[in-house]
Amino acid sequence: MVAKLTKGFWPKTANIILRNRILILLLIAAFTIFMGWQWQYMRFSSSQTNLLPDDHPVNIQYQDFLSKFGEEGNAVVFAVRDSALFTPENFNRWNKLSKQLAAFPEVEFVISTDNLKELIKDNEKQEFVMRPLINGELKTKKEIDSITNHLFNDLPFYDNLLYNKESKTIRTIVNLDKDIVNTSVRKDFILQDVNKLVKKFEEETNLDVHISGMPYVRTMNSQNIIDEIGKFILAALGVTSLIFFFFFRSIRATIISMCVVIIGVMWAFGLLGLLQYEITVLTALIPPLIIVIGIPNCIFLINKYQQEVKKHGNQALSLQRVISKIGNATLMTNITTASGFATFIVTDSTLLKEFGIVASINILGIFVLSLLIIPIVYSFMPLPKTKHLKHLNKKWIDAFVQWMERIVRHRRITVYIVSISLLVISIIGIYQIRISGSPIEDMPKNAEFFHDIRFFEKEFKGIMPVEIVVDTKTPKGVLKPVTLKRMNQLGEVIEEIPELSTPVSVVNLVKYSKQAFYNGIPKYYQLPTSQENTFIMDVARKSGDNGDLLKSFVDSTGQTARMTTFMRDVNTSRMEEIEQRLQENITKIFPAERYNVYMTGSALLFLKGTKYLVKNLIMSLALAIGLIALFMAYLFRSFRMIVISLIPNLLPLVITAGIMGFVGVPIKPSTILVFSIAFGISVDDTIHFLAKYRQELTANNWRIEKSVYNALRETGVSMFYTSIVLFFGFSVFVISNFGGTVALGSLVSATLLLAMLANLILLPSLLLSLEKSIANKQTLKKPQIDILPQDENNNQ
Repeated sequence: MVAKLTKGFWPKTANIILRNRILILLLIAAFTIFMGWQWQYMRFSSSQTNLLPDDHPVNIQYQDFLSKFGEEGNAVVFAVRDSALFTPENFNRWNKLSKQLAAFPEVEFVISTDNLKELIKDNEKQEFVMRPLINGELKTKKEIDSITNHLFNDLPFYDNLLYNKESKTIRTIVNLDKDIVNTSVRKDFILQDVNKLVKKFEEETNLDVHISGMPYVRTMNSQNIIDEIGKFILAALGVTSLIFFFFFRSIRATIISMCVVIIGVMWAFGLLGLLQYEITVLTALIPPLIIVIGIPNCIFLINKYQQEVKKHGNQALSLQRVISKIGNATLMTNITTASGFATFIVTDSTLLKEFGIVASINILGIFVLSLLIIPIVYSFMPLPKTKHLKHLNKKWIDAFVQWMERIVRHRRITVYIVSISLLVISIIGIYQIRISGSPIEDMPKNAEFFHDIRFFEKEFKGIMPVEIVVDTKTPKGVLKPVTLKRMNQLGEVIEEIPELSTPVSVVNLVKYSKQAFYNGIPKYYQLPTSQENTFIMDVARKSGDNGDLLKSFVDSTGQTARMTTFMRDVNTSRMEEIEQRLQENITKIFPAERYNVYMTGSALLFLKGTKYLVKNLIMSLALAIGLIALFMAYLFRSFRMIVISLIPNLLPLVITAGIMGFVGVPIKPSTILVFSIAFGISVDDTIHFLAKYRQELTANNWRIEKSVYNALRETGVSMFYTSIVLFFGFSVFVISNFGGTVALGSLVSATLLLAMLANLILLPSLLLSLEKSIANKQTLKKPQIDILPQDENNNQ
């Protein structure tokens, strides 16, 4: 049926393309200009990546937290660990830096030694007041020593908040305006203002300032993504053009192919602008992906054109056959590749949906470009010279094809044994794969901001917030003694976990109030007793400054409080252990009938998002396999052929997963993409081979053995060329500074190389193993579809 419907389609398409060459080129040029105009709407992601759908319970809790307390990841922290800081010149310069930062409109407030206030009790007015720790510049080392000793020894409220007592590290906390945290204003402020101020400070004092905090990390990480886009595009163009020229030894063929993929890249950027999608760590990969995936289209089309020219030397006939013979198979291979990416659309992750939409549309776009541009441009050029056709007779290529043929002919049992052995070993490796939910694992390890993350982990136990929200279910229930005691009890549990920092909450403020009530004696930094609570709270209620401090820890109704701690970068299993331990203690400490307590925050959100994403991506991979299986069923109308076509493409995926387990590469958002991408691309070789195999069956009276070997000789060269281009094309991602991108590039490259060998050796072997069972049938049924129309010489 399909053969009847498409019988005249491709010859007609070829005639339309070749008769309207000028018009088509003008339309392509106009559309490219239009897509280039859309570049102005491109924007880079400024917000934190949220892998969970909006209606997910964890996301709903997080949004509820933000509505009560505002953006939790809006602090940029600065720290110095150097005894040279405690000199009058440097210490005053450090305080001046705090003033400079506080002067910016993007900054909501700054907490530093410059404006640090001490809570004391005014005995006359019987209220608490906030007294500045420092008044004016400090002129002597003795003054600085007195201030720092008082800070380190007498003000435990600020311990692990503004200082590390053991290392004498001092830090400044800059809280950004919540309205600009997830906008490009934050990026401009950090890159243009903050970094310049810090650089000037370092030059004047010779002190090393460490900077971190989620807004800063996100900004610097995004800037690295921006910097890498150009690097990837140039690397992909360079590698693929060199390999292309090495195979074809033709400058004009190389230039034509490069022009095709460059236009494809322009369309990719234009589509991002047109759809107004943000450029994220995933969508930034699309332009180089288009180059890598587009070059194989050019190889098949140009290779076919040169084969036809070598055969009969008629340019018009050669171009017509390029479109009519290769167009159908190339369309199918691009559809399967696009399907691999399009399966991401069914996930509930906005990040993956956008990636899937843009990638799948652009893959089909690069197919259209190559099918139109290559035949049209060649129609204006003279016939290829003899030297341009020499690559068709390269001895080493012939030797490679003959080697494959010998293995298929004489070593089929060995092929099956090796395949089964690799399968078993890989399954063992799969059981060793771990899932990673770390938000910083893929960040550039050599970047200065990454080293600063490690610094803050060591000094202050991390920068990733974990929030515990305590809803007392009654207005003003937070400040009740029983609630404070329960929160303090949970705080003690948190302090016992080495990966978590000392929690900050209203409990700290109440403890500080008691210390202030007893004239600042540090040993009274504790919760009031039942007898003390009444008159201490009475003093606190009279204190306006104290009320301002409460806003950070308690909502406006006094019903809900937050406990904030920070987590080190830990593996997923340990993070889950910590979550489970906290949840067990929350359940034990806070009765469900009286309290509604839940955990949230960036660290937990990313962990849940990663696990959710892995689950969705496994479903998308299963969907990709199912779609391509249906596609094969539609083409071949044979369950046997579906199984045969899937085995050589699933085996490399299993082997890659096994390698990940043995090598220790975790499953995470970046590496899980490997399987859908590699499967969608590797199936292309299967389609090309089976397309030629079907043609050969028709030409050779359904003799399987002869048809298999003829198909292997015909398609082996093109499959080898395209696989090598794809291997080295995806390998360019290993130059990335991002661990996830490096893993993606290397794993996809390895998988595609394995898939090429499987399609050239295992696939023909499986087809030949069917020969006896089919030959025993009395009648060989004619296949219901010829994927490609055949010509008189049966050349693909």
